[in-house]
Amino acid sequence: MKTIKCVDILLPNVAEHEKWAVVSCDQFTSQRDYWQTLENFVGDAPSTLKLIFPEVYLEDEDGEERTAKINATMKEYLDGNVFYTLKDSFILVKRDTEERSRLGLIVAIDLEDYSYNYPTEAPLRATEGVVKDRIPPRLKIRKDAPIELPHILIVMDDRKGRVIEDLYDNCANYDKLYDFDLNMNGGHLTGYRVDKQEVFDRLALYKKDIDGLYGVDTDFSLAVGDGNHSLATAQAHWNQIKATLSDDERQCHPARFALCELENLHDNGIVFEPIHRVVFGVDKDDFVKALESGLRGAGTLEIMDGNSKTIPCNPIGAECIAEVQAVIDDYIKSKGGVVDYIHGLGHLKAVAEEKDGVAIVMPTIKKEELFQYVVDHGNLCRKAFSMGEAEEKRYYYECHKIVMD
Repeated sequence: MKTIKCVDILLPNVAEHEKWAVVSCDQFTSQRDYWQTLENFVGDAPSTLKLIFPEVYLEDEDGEERTAKINATMKEYLDGNVFYTLKDSFILVKRDTEERSRLGLIVAIDLEDYSYNYPTEAPLRATEGVVKDRIPPRLKIRKDAPIELPHILIVMDDRKGRVIEDLYDNCANYDKLYDFDLNMNGGHLTGYRVDKQEVFDRLALYKKDIDGLYGVDTDFSLAVGDGNHSLATAQAHWNQIKATLSDDERQCHPARFALCELENLHDNGIVFEPIHRVVFGVDKDDFVKALESGLRGAGTLEIMDGNSKTIPCNPIGAECIAEVQAVIDDYIKSKGGVVDYIHGLGHLKAVAEEKDGVAIVMPTIKKEELFQYVVDHGNLCRKAFSMGEAEEKRYYYECHKIVMD
């Protein structure tokens, strides 16, 4: 599988790993208190919190100042031996949370093999619509950054467990790189350095297993599970850089390869969770009426607007989500308002109460349908599903240099 590459990985040379690793920047986007509590916990210790731009702050006026500080801190960490380099490596990871455990493999993917458009012949494809207007502000953050921190999750349709599960069965033979508790109820993270040739051999077996599986002749073998916009931003950044390079430089420039976590869609620890909606700044009664007139079917959708009620909807999860999103988009376009996307039912209720909004409890997509749906129809509606609750999302730990030495 030419899409997956082996690259140098930067790991932290720090004493307090629990302060180094923090949850991905696109979580808790309406809960500043989460990020303030995390900042207080980290204090002056080296931390990935100082290398990321939490999206809760994206609309603040100090964006350029914050970005400049992030880039300066990245350079400071690189120059100050905060990192050590794991040359030309893959890392097998195990993530334990209160609810479940899952396995993953830290890899790099070739951004030349990724597409979020449809139709496409790309081996790696988006699973949800990418909103192009969301790329420029993220591109500003990445433009001058010397390193990247991955929260992108790539999934494979490995129904036989040929790759990651089989690697984990041999983990006693690998060097353990880290093993520690995560902050803010994130669970526990363990990492092992695995033999790269063994990884490539197992990936070749997986590719044979899925040949012809979807009823068409296709190279499609990997899908974006989380981080569609982050990967699209990485590709946009690479497209800007490669325009300035020679053909030889384009083959090996580190920005061409994005660090990600590869997971098996069929891992028992991977659970597709809905991403709920909360709409605020609207006449609640009028908005609920718009939902009721725009949705129909044998399914039911729970709405919370101060009280709880159900309305009829499409019983097919992916189609229902698209129809709900269409109503929201049309309403906001014509009458105003704001929509936020919330992970976890408890967080949804808290945000809806705090902002006096209308909360919509979204349905779940069956993960067994994902790859076939992408082959047949292209991208799902944006924010159609999440792999786990907010606290289960990827924590930043490993980094990758994206500039030439």
